[in-house]
Amino acid sequence: MLFSRSDLDFPPASDWVKRWLSRLKPGSRVLDFAAGSGRNTNYAIEQGMQVLAVDSDASAVESISELAQRQVVDLEQGAWPLTGQQFDAVIVCNYLFRPRLDLLLGHLADGGLLIYETFMIGNEQYGRPRSANFLLRPNELFEVAQRAGLMPIAFEQGFFEHPKPAMRQRICAQRAPIDRQIFKPIDDWMPG
Repeated sequence: MLFSRSDLDFPPASDWVKRWLSRLKPGSRVLDFAAGSGRNTNYAIEQGMQVLAVDSDASAVESISELAQRQVVDLEQGAWPLTGQQFDAVIVCNYLFRPRLDLLLGHLADGGLLIYETFMIGNEQYGRPRSANFLLRPNELFEVAQRAGLMPIAFEQGFFEHPKPAMRQRICAQRAPIDRQIFKPIDDWMPG
């Protein structure tokens, strides 16, 4: 059963995530890593996808739709919680912990999409985060995707006015081979 935004009271998903996640068929398996209160998880649920929402904040995870599988884990220390799992899409928004990026990208199934959006250097003048530990360097997501053998589909970086003024970097990249049947027909996701 699909739910509409009017049925559920959740904050809106990232426009970047919606743009790329809308390409996947219902039933696709999605990992929302550092899911927070689940704005992107809940959008994926609305689209009929199977979602694992992972975050370290137990109170945030509790607010995520019960239609999602929810897991509270330490994202930065201890045993890696996702060993052996594969996803048709991995979503990461407003989060960066470089030491585990390679592990995270290893969870993309063949043909799967990485949909990543977070802050970059220069954001210090607009708000948090301000530490270089949490800000991407220019072109960093593009380079990370290439090193992992992913094919970049779209990449943007710089100043964005929406949803609030910030310096951001975002990528959608795909793992080869691209022969899986996880995508909607092209007419279903191309603007008319």
